[in-house]
Amino acid sequence: MICIVLAAGYATRLYPLTENFPKPLLPVGEKPLLNWLLEDIDQIPEVTEFVVISNHKFINHFESWAAEQKFTRPIRVLDDGSTDNENRLGAVKDILFAVETLQIQDDILVVAGDNLVNFSFSGFLSFMREKQASCVMCHEENDLKKQQRTAIIVKDENDKILSYEEKPQVPKGNLAVPPFYCYLAKDAARLSEALDAGCKPDAPGSFAAWLSRNTDVYAWNMPGKRYDIGDRASYEAVKELKVR
Repeated sequence: MICIVLAAGYATRLYPLTENFPKPLLPVGEKPLLNWLLEDIDQIPEVTEFVVISNHKFINHFESWAAEQKFTRPIRVLDDGSTDNENRLGAVKDILFAVETLQIQDDILVVAGDNLVNFSFSGFLSFMREKQASCVMCHEENDLKKQQRTAIIVKDENDKILSYEEKPQVPKGNLAVPPFYCYLAKDAARLSEALDAGCKPDAPGSFAAWLSRNTDVYAWNMPGKRYDIGDRASYEAVKELKVR
C-alpha cells in the first residue's frame, strides 16, 4: 500500500504564516504538523512508501524536509506544477497525478497533510482488510453549520455507505467524513472515469462520494479526535499540543 499525502494547497486563510511556507510543515509541539501523521503510518506494515504531493511554489520546502526525515519507509515528493491558488489542480487531480506519474497499481491510503489525529491509522487499515473494499472514516457532527461545510454520509448496520453528500444544505445524517481514505487499486484506477463523469477535482472526498454511488464503500468510526488546521485560530489552538 502506498500512502499519498495531499500537501499541494496554499492555505490562504492562514496568511501570512503560509504565504511563503507550506501549512503541513508548520510546527506543532516539537515537530512539523505532517510528522504527527506519518510517524504513526510509518509503523503500519502494509504501508511501503510515502508520496507527498506538493505544488511548485513549496516544492523546495518539502524536498528539504524529506531529506531530513528518518522514517522506515521511503518518501517521494512530487511537484504538481501549480504556482498559486488560482491554478491549483485540486485534491482529486493531485491523486490522479501521483497514480499516473508513478504508475501506482497498489492500494492507496490518502491523507490530507494538514490534519492531526490522536489515534492510530492501524485500525482503519484493519477495517479495510475486513471489508475488502474502499473505505472512509467518519465521526458524529451535530452542528448544522459544520455539517454544511463538510461531507456527510449515511451508512447501514454493516457500515456500507448509503448516501454521501459534499456540503449538503439539508444533511440526511450526522456522520461527517474527514480527508482520510483507503482505496483498493481497482477503485483508484477509476479516478479518470470519475473526473470525466463530473467528479469535482477540488474536494478530496468527491471521488469517494462518486465511488460510493458506483460500488460498495464502507465507513469506519473514528476512535478519537481529529484536529482540522483550517485557519489561524485553529492553528494557534493546537501548535503547542501534544497529540499523542
